[in-house]
Formats: sequence, structure tokens, C-alpha cells
Amino acid sequence: MTDPTPPRTADSTALEGIKVLDIATLFAGPLAATLLADYGADVTKLEHPKGDPVRSHGASKDGVGLWWKMLSRNKKAITLYLGSPEGQDVFRRMVADADVVIENFRPGTLERWGLGYEELSAINPGLVLARVTGFGQHGPYASRPGFGTLAEAMSGFAAITGEPDGPPTLPPFGLADGVSALTTAFGIMTALRARERTGHGQVLDLAIIEPLLTVLGPQAITYDQLGELQQRTGNRSANNAPRNTYRTKDGRWVAVSTSAQSVAERVMHLVGHPEYIDEPWFASGAERARHADELDAAVGAWIARRSRAEVTAAFEEAQAAVAPVYDVSDIFEDPQFRALGTLTTVDDEELGPVTFQNVPFRLSDTPGEVRWPGPRKGRDTAEVLGAYGIDADELARLAQRGVV
Repeated sequence: MTDPTPPRTADSTALEGIKVLDIATLFAGPLAATLLADYGADVTKLEHPKGDPVRSHGASKDGVGLWWKMLSRNKKAITLYLGSPEGQDVFRRMVADADVVIENFRPGTLERWGLGYEELSAINPGLVLARVTGFGQHGPYASRPGFGTLAEAMSGFAAITGEPDGPPTLPPFGLADGVSALTTAFGIMTALRARERTGHGQVLDLAIIEPLLTVLGPQAITYDQLGELQQRTGNRSANNAPRNTYRTKDGRWVAVSTSAQSVAERVMHLVGHPEYIDEPWFASGAERARHADELDAAVGAWIARRSRAEVTAAFEEAQAAVAPVYDVSDIFEDPQFRALGTLTTVDDEELGPVTFQNVPFRLSDTPGEVRWPGPRKGRDTAEVLGAYGIDADELARLAQRGVV
């Protein structure tokens, strides 16, 4: 008897057929669109004719923005000024066959342009409009300018980050934007799944202040039930010890975690202090955390006498949890990241071969793929708008008026 199941073939088109218009900037909305593009969605980036601000944000090479290359990968790039009546008319044409629009203008901006969800859904009832703003679409702060930094402050993240006697600490990268991008992509897929049942699109209202709060753990319920506020503990944890970063003999750093009781016991055996295991307080992670000074001294002294390679080898042999503290150059060389394909190299029309992060997860049948880096400004304008009946003459007139 033959197997009726057809053989599986890997491709990168899990989201093939999903058409996305990315009119967002800096950074959560565009990154959400990037994630969809990585898995086959047809994403068109619409930027102001003067150029998206990401093109000049951060480091550049030969005048070419490097952040743009990563953030706008797998997207088609067109220029279109939505603040003009002509640009709004072109956008309405594009919305007619789109599945998703991602935007992050201040609430009321699209409505002022005649491009609110009521107008867009009349054109396309199946449209999903993802609105990514600092504070959401309603409430007393809705009209405020919002960035990830403000979310990192207001979500409770900064308050628990840093040394106990130091100031609240902000991350040196777009943490809130990144978490919000992942959440937005999930929200869009949820809305598209709902559309399969209802036939109708809907509005996704994402406030950047919220997703980061979600991943901070049980702070809210702990405060609600116990009235307790989580305090800054540096690299230590209130739930277990030893848990810290430690400097090695060769001036490198390693991180140690003992979330599991068995691992904590292995670490103390390894560093030559099994006597701590017999202490009554050692059996509880929270109690061990109260004795962090003693445990850190024991672990830190042992690590300080050995190189990073020696420490990691010894911990691995003891089946204890340790990791080297890497900078990005280490990630380029690490065999585990190489095995996973965490970084990928693709050819760029302006810079030649460029290397940056690969797709963030692997599916066995539709694994996703980085096909090209962020394109030159307006590279695809003629091709994309030509599909909506805008010929070369009309395109030239729009360009003369500063619309494209």
C-alpha cells in the first residue's frame, strides 16, 4: 500500500499571497513587516520621497544606511507622499487589493488624510490595519509622541534594571520596539486567521508601552496580591543564586545561572565548596539569593583563577549552566550560531555582500529566507505603481509634484 501523503518540500513562502503595505517608521511597525516578509509575504515599503528616516539612522558606509539594509530586507521600496491628495488617491488604489496596512502615525493622522479605517475598509472590507503607537489609539496620552525609550521607562523595565544603588537603566538598543514588533506580527496573523472565519478585517491597536510589560513576568500580580515592588538587583536574581557575571583570568566574562536546584549543587561542587549545599537555606532559590554575597565570592574566586575557555569547558563537563558574555564579533565566530545559521550573507546592489541576522525561527517545511537587503530609495516605484495603472507619463507628473 502506497503512502497517500505527498512528500514535503521546503520553501520560504508560508505567507505567500499576503500583501502588506508598510507605511510605518522607526522601528516597531517596520520590523513587524520585515518578519512577515521573511516568511513570504509580499511587502511594499512606502516612504516619503525625501527618504525614510531609518536610511540616515545609525551607522552608514559610503553614505548607505546599514540599519535600513537589515530593517527593509525582503521589501519592495516605493516613494509616495501620503500628505498630498494625489498620494492619497494612489494609496487607496493600493489598499483595494492589500491584506494588511501597518502604520505608526499619531492617532488621527490617517483620518485627517481621509485614510482612516472607515474609509479604507469601505474600499476593502477584508483589510487588517495595524496601528502601532507609543500609547495606543485612545486615552489621555494617545496624542503624545511615543518612542521605545518611553515604553522602557513606563513599562517598569527601567525601574528594575541596574545596580541597587544606581539609577534606573535603559537598554542601549530598541528593546521595546523589538518586543512590540514581534507582538504586532503575531497580532496581524491572529487578525488574518479571524478573517478566514468572518470574512472581515479589523484594526489592531498596539501601544508600545504594553508588550514589554507582558514579558516582565509576575510584577503586576505580585504587587496586586502582596503589595511588593521588584527592586533593582544588578545581574543578580531575587529567585536564585549564584546568578551573575564573573570575570575570568584572561579578562573575559561569563554568565552563570542556577535556576534549577540540581544545577546550583553542581556549581558548588565544581568550585570546591560543597559545604554550602548542606546549609538549610541552600535548598531554596529565594533563600540562596539572600546569601548571594557568599555564593558569588566562592564562584567568582574559582572563575577568576581560570581562563574563559577553561571555565566553560569545566562547567560543560559538570553539566552546569554557563555562557560566555559575547559581543557581536564573537557571534560571527561561534560554532552554535553557525550551525543554526543565525547570521546570513546576501548580495546588496549598493554594498556588495552584507551579513546580518537571519530569520528569527526555523519552520521545517517553510523555513523563511532573507532574499535581498533593504533596496535603494524608490527602486520599485515604477514596477509597483504600474500594476495599479500608473504609466510612465503619470509617474513623471507625480514625480514633478513631489508625490513620488
